[in-house]
Amino acid sequence: MSPLFTGPDGKPRCGWCAATPQYMHYHDNEWGFPVDDDRRLFEKLCLEGFQSGLSWRTILEKRDNFRAAFHGFDFEKIARFGERDVERLLQDAGIVRHRGKIEATINNAQRACELVEREGSLAAFIWRFRPAKSLAKPQIVSTSPESVALSKALKKLGWKFVGPTTMYAFMQSMGLVNDHAEDCTFRAIVEQQRKRFKQPGA
Repeated sequence: MSPLFTGPDGKPRCGWCAATPQYMHYHDNEWGFPVDDDRRLFEKLCLEGFQSGLSWRTILEKRDNFRAAFHGFDFEKIARFGERDVERLLQDAGIVRHRGKIEATINNAQRACELVEREGSLAAFIWRFRPAKSLAKPQIVSTSPESVALSKALKKLGWKFVGPTTMYAFMQSMGLVNDHAEDCTFRAIVEQQRKRFKQPGA
């Protein structure tokens, strides 16, 4: 059984959100709720890439700075970034200043534009990788056959920093899987949202 954390309101939650009030807010309002907005999906793909080797807490604390630096993760704007923008971002102490990840974000924005041109939306493409069945037990794996498949598909299209573990974390957060602990209050809330969710492109 996944460890639980009882919040100030007496509700049991996934144990990981005990680390900081930011985590609890993120857990209660975002994590696992299904998302079909292309910009939010792109933002999470980018931020998961920036998190590589770091904690999600670091990224969450800097998220507003990332949004300001990358024009709200409007991938059409980011796709036009050049070397001057890379240098500007490398001087921005409010974000993670990693040249490879910054350049990957610009590359991925260009690939996102191509994908939307071909598929109609990022959401229509990404949600094809939603697992047909729920996991037997939550929070026991860091990859899945679907996250491996999504990673391979994106890499084939030229995306970077989209490994299987990164893609599984993305799928957890964007609602493609419900990985809330079995006795977490929000597991049932998320599942109701997922049942009402109209899958893009379906």
